Amino acid sequence: MDEELRSLLTSLVEIETENPPGDEATAAQFVSDWLDSRGVSATLVEEPFPDRPQVAARVGDGEPSVVLNGHLDVVPAGDRDQWTHPPYDPTVRDGRLYGRGSADMKCGVALAMLATVEFADAFESGALDGSLVFHAAVGEETAEPGTKTLLERGYDGTYGVVLEPTALRTATSAKGLGWYEISVGGDPSHASRPDEGDNAIGNARPVLDALEAYDEEIRARADSLVGHPTATVTRFEAGTKENVVPEGATITVDRRFVPAETVEEVDAEIDALLSDVAAEHDLNVEWTRTRVYESAAVPTDSDIAARFRDAAAERADIDPEPWGIRAATDVRNLVNDAGMDAITWGPGSMAQAHAYDEYIELSEVEAGYDILRTALRGLFEAGGD
Repeated sequence: MDEELRSLLTSLVEIETENPPGDEATAAQFVSDWLDSRGVSATLVEEPFPDRPQVAARVGDGEPSVVLNGHLDVVPAGDRDQWTHPPYDPTVRDGRLYGRGSADMKCGVALAMLATVEFADAFESGALDGSLVFHAAVGEETAEPGTKTLLERGYDGTYGVVLEPTALRTATSAKGLGWYEISVGGDPSHASRPDEGDNAIGNARPVLDALEAYDEEIRARADSLVGHPTATVTRFEAGTKENVVPEGATITVDRRFVPAETVEEVDAEIDALLSDVAAEHDLNVEWTRTRVYESAAVPTDSDIAARFRDAAAERADIDPEPWGIRAATDVRNLVNDAGMDAITWGPGSMAQAHAYDEYIELSEVEAGYDILRTALRGLFEAGGD
């Protein structure tokens, strides 16, 4: 494996960028300095958060223009005693690099940094026509508008690649995600006199039953690339003390939706479901959507998708059939907000994202950079036709 690529990936993983709380500033400065030291003028974008700068750069000035998008933030490491290797002390063993963010997605950021420098030289020398836009965004893990802000500031393009771990498969569709917080009311009382209160946990049972039935119902819907929608209860909170009948319960639902579904339609379904169960059981139920990642899709025969599929099949024998990713990514911003043809593609397994002992296969990183270079070069040589 190329030493520069390995060193760069190791350096990025060493920098702790957990979100929450959103601690990307040190990594952003490192990325900016690294690019500047190699002749690429990078900008620290202090929006939407002045204390959490993003990094953007544009090299070349022709068409087509391609955005390489990565995010700097990682999910918290959790219980560090569960890690065989310390999460921010990158360790190489048996051809794998271990560390938080190694797969999701410091690897993608490293590939984008190297490609930006390489193609800057090719554009400047006149060997290729086109332009490349680099993103090192903040806040992807918590649906914050990092990538969206970069696009609004003019760092957009004709095509885009969101370098999330897809095991080198090319995704032209991505599921959407909505998180819903449902509050179920009750009345408190001393637990020695439970009948004087109204236990919110008991009140929550028909709501949970209705959500389970809703999940079964929507699983009958299907998308050929990303599968079926789901509604999964992921948290339940109630009670303040052992001897107090709880006056409220909170249910959190993770609702995954396919490109054919809109956020507004899902909101309406949740509202109707909860209104019905509240009326039937005389309950006080309220809900709010706390976060959303819209779904996104581009044509499977998009030029950029075809070039990445072909390059991956040639270099690493990756299945070239059209495919979609079941996770939600910032590709939604490139497709829905900026109107770009964009894919999700990158080395690493999504099964490693957010896991203890997260790792990435170094041989896959190397293959990934070859594929990225080949696909981009083919796109620029053809002028994006």
